[in-house]
Amino acid sequence: MNTPRRPRSGPHLVLLTVYAIFVLAAGARSLVQVITEFEVAPVAYSLSVVAAATYVAGWFAIRRAANGSTGFARIMLWIELAGVLVVGTLSLTVTSWFPDASVWSKFGSGYGFVPALLPILGLLWLWKVKPKETDEPVDSNRDLA
Repeated sequence: MNTPRRPRSGPHLVLLTVYAIFVLAAGARSLVQVITEFEVAPVAYSLSVVAAATYVAGWFAIRRAANGSTGFARIMLWIELAGVLVVGTLSLTVTSWFPDASVWSKFGSGYGFVPALLPILGLLWLWKVKPKETDEPVDSNRDLA
């Protein structure tokens, strides 16, 4: 029996759109940086590649979460948030690694701090999405009788 698909509207579409923009922006930026001047800031440019890959995975995760499969999205959004926080902190404390900015440098200040807000907004949205039964944690204390 097929279950009806949820309508594609609201916060889900906004998140997907912003993730798609960041896939293109971070992907294009990192590609140009790596091809043209990798030796200038190898750490920063490598981290931009990681950010782009994270946005690709985040886009797929949000898409799946809209259909009720929230497990992958929760993991990806926490990884993304950790990446933004770690890279943002390192870019302020170990400035020699960042002679040029990465996507997540200074917590995404070059992108209006959207990189820092995006995973937070995604996690807030996930709190409202009902997960599928297969995403629910298993209660090992249940009686099997």
